[in-house]
Amino acid sequence: MAILTDCKTIPELFARRVEADQDQTAIWFKRGGTFQPLTWREISQRVSCLASMLTQFGVQLGDRVALLSENRLEWVLADLAIQSLGAINVPIHAPLTGEQISWQIVDSGAKVVLLSGPAQSSKLTGLKAARPDLTFVEFDTDPSQPRAPGVFASLLDGIESFLNRLKEHGKSLPPAADPGLDPTSVATILYTSGTTGEPKGVMLTQANLISNAVSTVEMFRADDDPPREDYSDKVRLNFLPLSHIFARTCDLYIWLVEGSQLAIAESRETVIADAAAVKPTFMNGVPYFYDRVRRGLEDKEVLHQPGILRQVLGGRIEQCCSGGAALPEHLFDYFQSQGVPLLQGYGLSESSPVISISTPKTVRRGSAGKPIPGVDVKIAEDGEILTRGPHVMAGYYKNDKATAEILKDRWLYTGDYGRMDDDGFLYITGRKKEIIVTSGGKNIAPVYLESLLTQDPLILQALVIGDDRNYLTALLVPNMDALVKELFIHGAQLPSSEPLHLQPKVCELYQKRVNERLACVSSFEQVRKCTLLPGPFTIEKGEMTAKLSLRRKVIEANFAAEIEAMYRK
Repeated sequence: MAILTDCKTIPELFARRVEADQDQTAIWFKRGGTFQPLTWREISQRVSCLASMLTQFGVQLGDRVALLSENRLEWVLADLAIQSLGAINVPIHAPLTGEQISWQIVDSGAKVVLLSGPAQSSKLTGLKAARPDLTFVEFDTDPSQPRAPGVFASLLDGIESFLNRLKEHGKSLPPAADPGLDPTSVATILYTSGTTGEPKGVMLTQANLISNAVSTVEMFRADDDPPREDYSDKVRLNFLPLSHIFARTCDLYIWLVEGSQLAIAESRETVIADAAAVKPTFMNGVPYFYDRVRRGLEDKEVLHQPGILRQVLGGRIEQCCSGGAALPEHLFDYFQSQGVPLLQGYGLSESSPVISISTPKTVRRGSAGKPIPGVDVKIAEDGEILTRGPHVMAGYYKNDKATAEILKDRWLYTGDYGRMDDDGFLYITGRKKEIIVTSGGKNIAPVYLESLLTQDPLILQALVIGDDRNYLTALLVPNMDALVKELFIHGAQLPSSEPLHLQPKVCELYQKRVNERLACVSSFEQVRKCTLLPGPFTIEKGEMTAKLSLRRKVIEANFAAEIEAMYRK
């Protein structure tokens, strides 16, 4: 039951947790509309079975295994099985398109692709035809449909039927053997957005992940006097994507360190109902989720009813953590007023991810908390946040140039601006890199989307907006010559009293073109609204550099009214 802080690898951590807490409830997952539990021993049996199956598919020490799935029990089992073989997990975000997924699978050199089911499998028809050497395995298969070519039968059914046969004969699987990993061995490759749109594979080691989870737990334990040792009655509700490092470290691996219980929400839409069922004591989320909770209470006119927030989150909630985007102060204030601390942290994929965190006793309004134990943070002369320590990635996969740009003398250059006060609290003041982070915590490369948009002959220039917003919008400069020609060809009848860029039919045409140009990217990268401008961005107005790069802040300031109009209800 005690926390485990001295393990060197994830397989060691998992094995020791199973040994310590064999018959304790470990995880809750939904089947048939209700939550069902598994003990640590039962998880270990399923992980050993899955590891054995992966071995039959040829997975060995150092091989890459791609994992494309929504959050579910099998995601957790697959990650632990991959680690137990000393292989490398390449998790892929479920909303991505087939083209994006295929690129990551090929770039990583994955040998096996684990898929949640036919919906994800259908995205990869082209890859299956082009790469017959790859093995595709689904967790679920639709019995009413013929199995897709090149896809193995249901892995989930295989695990359960195999364990049932063992049980009938009074046997069980031995725990997975230690694969002989070194703490410096790469545990995972996570693809993150780059400014040009081509993702970079972040290589995180066993030591990166273990140290980050342990130090985060120690930060919270420092609040307790004496420090808590038994977390077996605590329940973490996970709903953030496990394919992102935030949930993977701060839900999955902290669960192993603490020995708490992990409940996996059925979906993002069922979180409140799932909270009522499992009664969590802790949850991680992004500001957008917490804002939705607050707005829901406001709509029901119970916002300031004493205890209503704790009640709607299951009745036992002790604290919530926020990451992935800046936490608005009004949300911080509301949760505090309801007696449920909403604690902001800061980090990035390249730092495993936690750099700093707030705790109930170490918290300051507007701050991202203090650096966790073992992590150094300093502010460069230009205001950029730098960090070093055991949490810093090994580098970008097959990309030494990009690695050298961000790692210098063991310091990780975060690309974010910040400051530290005299008490050591870190404040994030802006972003140096051209990456949009939505209020839902999605990282989006605007330059890539803009390059897709300006491929259209009707679009001369484009600026995508969405930082700390819940959807993307765009300012578009029409190519007037091409537009007039397009309208003439199609015989469009437009009133002559209004400028072209303001006419509803023209605006509808451009939104259609935007949708067509972005059909190849994921749902959260779609531009939901656009505004046409009467003239181009220019150097003279300070909107472009001498190299003709867009000055985003200047443009956003110049067109603040137009931007705000796209976010009004």
